[in-house]
Amino acid sequence: MNKCRNLLVLCACLWLLGCNTIHGMGRDVEKAGEVIQNSSKLADETAR
Repeated sequence: MNKCRNLLVLCACLWLLGCNTIHGMGRDVEKAGEVIQNSSKLADETAR
C-alpha cells in the first residue's frame, strides 16, 4: 500500500512538472512568433 501511494505521488509530481514545462515552452514559442512578426513588419516598412 505504501509503495502504491508513493508511486502515485511521484506520478502526480511528474505530471505537474510536465504541465509547467509545456506551458513555459508555449510562452517561449509565442514570444518567438512575436519577434518574427515584428521583424517582418519592420522589413515590409523598410522596403516601401
